[in-house]
Amino acid sequence: MNRKILLQLLALVAVMCGSVEQASAEHPYTYTHRWAQRAAATYPWHGPYYNQQYQAPVALVVPPTAQMRQTYSWGVSQNLSYPIHHQFGVGAPGPGYSGLQGFRPTPQWPSHTDQFGTYYVRGPW
Repeated sequence: MNRKILLQLLALVAVMCGSVEQASAEHPYTYTHRWAQRAAATYPWHGPYYNQQYQAPVALVVPPTAQMRQTYSWGVSQNLSYPIHHQFGVGAPGPGYSGLQGFRPTPQWPSHTDQFGTYYVRGPW
C-alpha cells in the first residue's frame, strides 16, 4: 500500500516538473523576442531619410538591453515610444554604402526626429 502511494506521488511530481519546464519555456519575454525577430526579418532597420553628414542612413548602436526608443515632434505634439527590433549580430558586415536611391534628405524645416536619418539598432554584446 505504501509503495503504491509512493509511486503515485513520484509520478505526480514527475508530471508537475514537466509542466513547470513547459511553462517556463513559454515565458512572456519569449513572445517579445519572437515578435522582435519577426519584425526585424520583415522590415528594414532604416527609415526613408538619409543622414545629411554621411549621405546614407546611420545606425545609432545602443546597448542590447535597450528596448524602446522615443521620437519627438514639434508643433502638434506627436511624442511617441516605439520598440527597437533590429539588432546587429556578432558577425555583422562592416560599413557599406547603399547609395541614395529611395532615400529622402532631411527637409529644410524638419518637424520630427525621424527625419534626421539616424536610426536605433541594438548592439550584439
